[in-house]
Parts: sequence; C-alpha cells; structure tokens
Amino acid sequence: MSKLYHGVINVADKFVPNALRPLWNHAAGPKTVFFWAPVFKWGLVVAGLSDLRRPADQLSVSQSASLAATGIIWSRYSLVIIPKNWGLFSVNVFVAGTQVLQLYRAWDFSRKAPKTAA
Repeated sequence: MSKLYHGVINVADKFVPNALRPLWNHAAGPKTVFFWAPVFKWGLVVAGLSDLRRPADQLSVSQSASLAATGIIWSRYSLVIIPKNWGLFSVNVFVAGTQVLQLYRAWDFSRKAPKTAA
C-alpha cells in the first residue's frame, strides 16, 4: 500500500501549482498522515450534524459526552504539537461543537419531559 501511495504522490507532485507548493510540502500537508486523518475525521462531524434530525430522546448522552471531550482534548493537542496542525484543530472544534449541541438537546429534552411518579 505504501508503494502505491508514494507512486500516486509522485505522479500528483508534477501537477501541483507553484502557489500550492507550500501547502503540498508542509509537514502536515497532503503527503502525510497528519493531513489525511483529519480529512477522514470530518465524517464524525457529518454524522453529528445528521443526528440533529434524530429525536432528542434517542440521543446517546455517553457517546455525545465522550466525543465532545475528545474533540476538546484533541483541539488543544493540535495546537501544542509541532508542526501545529490546523486541520486537526478545525475538525475537532466541529466535533466538540456538534456533540455539545447534542448534549444540550438531550438535557433540554429531559428538563421538559413530564415527570412520572414512581
């Protein structure tokens, strides 16, 4: 797989315009896992946004809480590593934001739900 990846990168390298060379050759650019991991992590953001259509009583509080926590932790981490990874930062801010919104929806639902006598 590595030979295939490097072959694709070497072919694509010839077509990258000079204006995009700094991004292309950056230590966290498309030639590294530091670029592709955050790109694929945007799927968590899309999933969180699609969950906005889910009824609030069906949300998983523990899942939302853990994703919000990891989003916050990794956002901080992405700014203290060298090189700073702004792609990782942005995706984790959005992961945390969508999950905090889900936690609010779950809390708001439980607050407004009629209390049953036990």
